[in-house]
Amino acid sequence: MKLLSVDDARARMLAEALVPEAEAVSLEAAVGRVLAEDVAAVRDQPPFPASAMDGWAVRAADTPGRLAIVGESAAGHAYGGAVAAGQAVRIFTGAAVPAGCDAVVIQEDATAADGVVAVPRASAGHHLRPAGGDFRAGETLLRRGAGIDPWRLSLAAAAGRATLSVARRPRIALFSTGEEIVEAPAVPGPFQIYDSGSRALAALAEGWGAVVRRARPVRDDFDATVAALRDAEGDLVVTVGGASVGDHDLVRGAAEALGLQLRVASVAIRPGKPTFFGLLGDGRRLLGLPGNPASAMVCAELFLRPLIAACQGADPALPMRRARLDAPLPANGPREHWMRARLGHADAGLTARPYRDQDSSLVGVFAAADALLVRPAGAPAAGAGDLVDVLPLARA
Repeated sequence: MKLLSVDDARARMLAEALVPEAEAVSLEAAVGRVLAEDVAAVRDQPPFPASAMDGWAVRAADTPGRLAIVGESAAGHAYGGAVAAGQAVRIFTGAAVPAGCDAVVIQEDATAADGVVAVPRASAGHHLRPAGGDFRAGETLLRRGAGIDPWRLSLAAAAGRATLSVARRPRIALFSTGEEIVEAPAVPGPFQIYDSGSRALAALAEGWGAVVRRARPVRDDFDATVAALRDAEGDLVVTVGGASVGDHDLVRGAAEALGLQLRVASVAIRPGKPTFFGLLGDGRRLLGLPGNPASAMVCAELFLRPLIAACQGADPALPMRRARLDAPLPANGPREHWMRARLGHADAGLTARPYRDQDSSLVGVFAAADALLVRPAGAPAAGAGDLVDVLPLARA
C-alpha cells in the first residue's frame, strides 16, 4: 500500500466508491447532475413533416406554375384539409405540412396576388423537415451516467420529460488541520498563514457534483483531531494537512483510533506523496490530502475528482490530452511528477509549457496554470516538440 503508482492508488480508491443512489428531480434542477436512468423518446420529433421556412406548401409535380391559395398552416395550427392538384397553402416555419404536399417554396421565390401564387420549380422534400428527423419514438436519447448540461436538458425536454432520475450528490466533510492555519477574517499570528487549501477544495468538489460541508481548521491536538473525524458528517471525509508521519501529523493516527482500514498508505507522486485513503470503522471513506495547497489540489484532481464521478455513476476517467512541449525538460526522478503548466496553440496543435518553479506551496503558480503536465517515473529528458500527456484544468 506504500508508494503506489497514481493509477494503482486511484484504482484502489475507486474500488471503494459508493454505489450511486437515485433521486427524482425537476428538469430545471437536473443541470450539473448525472443521469441514473436512460431517457427514451416517447414519440417522433418532429411528430409530423414540418416546414423549415416561411413560404408555400405545394406539390412538386405542380411546379413551376400558378396555384390557387386554399388556406394557411401555422405553428400549432395546421391546415386541416388535403391539398389537391393546382393548389397551395401558405405555411410558416415549424408548421405541419398539409397532406398532399411534398415541398415548400420559400416566400422570397414566390409572388402572390388575388388568391393565386406563382411558384418556381421545386423538388420533392425541398425545405421539409421529415417526421422523426431529429429522433424516433423509442430511441434512447441519453444514457445512464451522462452529465446533464443545458444542451442535454433541451433534449430531455424535447422528449417530454418534466423530471429526471439522477444520482444523489455524494456528501463530503472537509477540514484542514494545523496550528499554522487561520481562517480569514481572523488576524493571523506572526507564524500563521491563511487557510486557502480547504476553500479551494470545497469549490472544486462542488463543481464536480458533491455537496460539501467545510468545517473550521483543527489544531494539532490528537483528541481534537479524533473528535473532528468522528463528528464529520459525510459519505467521504477529506482532510487537508497532517497526512504525513511527522510529530505534528495526527490525522492518520486519529483515524486509526476510529478503526481506519488503509487501502492506500502513500503514493509515488510529486507533489502529494503522503496522500492516503481508507475506510473508517463506520464505513465512511477517508481521503487524507497533504497540507501544501498545490499538493492538495493536484491530488484532488487525480483522486477526489474520479471518486466523486464514480459515486454518481459517471465515467471516472480523467480527460487527458496530448500536447507538445515548447521547452525542454530534464529527466524525471522515481516519482510521477504532475507539473503545473500553461497550454497554448501552435501550427502543430496543442502545446504545453511547465512553470519553472513547481514548489508545492505556491498558490500563485496554480492560479496561473491551466493544466497539469505529467512526467512518468524515470522518464528521460524531453526536448521541445516532444509529446506529453496533460490534464486540462477547468478555468473560468
